[in-house]
Order: sequence, then structure tokens, then C-alpha cells
Amino acid sequence: MRKVTRFFWFCSGAHIDTLKKYPIEHNKYVGIGATIFFTALFASLSGGYAMYFVFSGNAFAVGFAILFGLLWGTAIFNMDRYIVSSINKEGTTNQQILQASPRILLAIMIGIVISRPLELKIFDKEIRQKLKTAYLKGQHSKIDTLTKTYQQKYAMELGKASDLKKEKDSLEKDINRSRFQLNQEVFGDKTNQTSGITGYGTYAKQKSAVLQEKQDRLKTVTADAGKMDQYLSQRKDFEGVNNLRLFSEHQLDSLAGVAGFADRNWALGQLTYNENGTRDLDTYMAISFIGYLFILFECLPVFVKLMSPKGPYDVAIAKTSEANLHYADRDKQRDITVTDSLFDHNLDEDITRRKKIITGQSAHDFENYRYD
Repeated sequence: MRKVTRFFWFCSGAHIDTLKKYPIEHNKYVGIGATIFFTALFASLSGGYAMYFVFSGNAFAVGFAILFGLLWGTAIFNMDRYIVSSINKEGTTNQQILQASPRILLAIMIGIVISRPLELKIFDKEIRQKLKTAYLKGQHSKIDTLTKTYQQKYAMELGKASDLKKEKDSLEKDINRSRFQLNQEVFGDKTNQTSGITGYGTYAKQKSAVLQEKQDRLKTVTADAGKMDQYLSQRKDFEGVNNLRLFSEHQLDSLAGVAGFADRNWALGQLTYNENGTRDLDTYMAISFIGYLFILFECLPVFVKLMSPKGPYDVAIAKTSEANLHYADRDKQRDITVTDSLFDHNLDEDITRRKKIITGQSAHDFENYRYD
């Protein structure tokens, strides 16, 4: 338990040797350190989960996710530890709030960043369904667009194929009707279209000739329609119309499973809207409250430090800081004094040395001087 306590003290950024002297402050800094630690832990999970989807499908996706999660969690831990430890209790409440405001804004941004990947995991099932619906709609739209383009490009050929089909249907009906009338003529059935004379007579031969003419025309129309259909089918293959199919349920599951971070983030945003474009308040509130929870959790160490009254540890740290500043100032003065003393000593030595040089040079010049 003592090791856990010291670990949370370290997480809080407190000066452990000073904190040991004031037992009344121990629990407060254990709580602050625990909050910072678990915030970093959630940040690791969040960052690792986000990176897993970035490298989704890669053989090293899990390794990258673990590595990035540890790096991201360590960075958040270090940042939170600095934010909390840099807030001192000196000055008025307004001064402390002003001092902490940039750190609170930074904590809010960190809370937003680490909450998003966890929201993606919490609403994973709903996101998958939204992605499947979006992919299916996109495929429908793609097929409709390609089909419309094909119909516009080959409107003349499609019109001719339609006319041939109509003519073929009409000829088939006429042939069936003519064949029935021919049978009536041959068997002597009296109607307004037959003579009523039994046998294959003149009228029967005429009707047979008309029937044969229609059958020949049907063969020609059928052949032309087949050629046109074959041509249009080739054009469909060339334009890609025949290659597009709606996704099956298995394909939609696969696409949703390999969706990237951006697609999943978009789907999460779309969950807050109904099909008619109105706001889905229930889902919006659920997603928002999860984000607010992490933002609050991230800001909590700063708030605890601000709300807590100034304790003996804070006073001791302030006094230690003043003592260190005084020591640094005195150390500076000592260095200045030593530097000045050394400079003066070097200056005196340099002056003495130069005097000797000048004196020696003068004596040498005097001895070597000759009068003319």
C-alpha cells in the first residue's frame, strides 16, 4: 500500500520528501495522482483503439496500436502531471483561476481527443449498421447514375430495340390470329372473316400466304432484335453496367468491418440524426454525455487543485521555492564576486608583467644606444 501511495504521489507531481512531512495532505495528493493516472490509462486505450483502425487489416496493426497507445498515454500523463504541478496556491482566487485557465482549456481539448475513439467503441454496433446502410445507399446511387448515363448515351439504340420488341409482340399476336382464321377457313367454319367452304381453296391459300408473309417478317424482326440486344449487352459490359451489383449482407459486414477511422467517425456523427434530417435527441445526448464525462475527468485534477484550500504542503513548497530563489540569487552574487576578483587579479598580474617587459626593453635599448 505504501508503494501505491508513493506512486500516486509521483503521478500528482508532488515533491515527495516535502509531502511526507504533512500527513494531512497525503490523501489529497493520492486522489489527484490517481485521477491523473487513470486519465492517462483511458488515453492509452483511446489512442490505441484509434490507431488500430488506422492500420486495420495490417498484420502489425495490434503492435502499432499498443505502441502508439503507450506513447499517447505517456504524453497525456506527462502533460496532466505538469498542468497540476504547475498550479500554485499563492495569490487570490481570481489569480489562481486566471493562472489555471489555459491549462483548463488544454484539459478540455485533451478530453475531447481521448473521448472520441472510446465513443466509437461504445457505439460500435450502431456505427456498423449505419455504415452498412450508407454503403447500400451509395451502391444504389452509383447503379442509378451509371444506368441513367447508359440510357442517355444509347437512347437511339434503346428506342430501336423497344420498337423491334413491340413489332415482334404485335406480329406474334397477328400470326396466332391468322393461323386460327386459316383453320376456320379449312374446316369450313362460317364467320365474317371466312367463306364457310370446307377444304384448302382459294381463300385458304390467300390466308396461308398472308400467314407465311407475317412469319417471314417475324423471323426478320426476331433476328434484328437479337442482334440489337447482343449489341446493347456488349455496350453494358463496356460501360460497366453489368458489373455493378448491390452488396450482399456478407459483403456489407466485411465493408463495415474494415471501415477506417474517418468513416466510423462520420457514422458516429450521423447517428445523432434521424432519417428525415431531424436531431435524434436521445442518441445525441448519450454521445454528448460520454464526451462531457471524459472532459470532466480530464479537468478534475485541475479543479481539485483549485478548489482545495491552501495547505501546509503548499506553504512549504512556496517557502522552499523562495529559499531556492534566494540561494540561486546568492549563488549568482558569489559567481559575480569570484569573477570580479579573478578579473582584478588577472588585471594586476597583467599590468605587472607588462611593466616588467617595458622596463626590460628600455634597459636593453639604453645599453645598445651609441652616440655618433
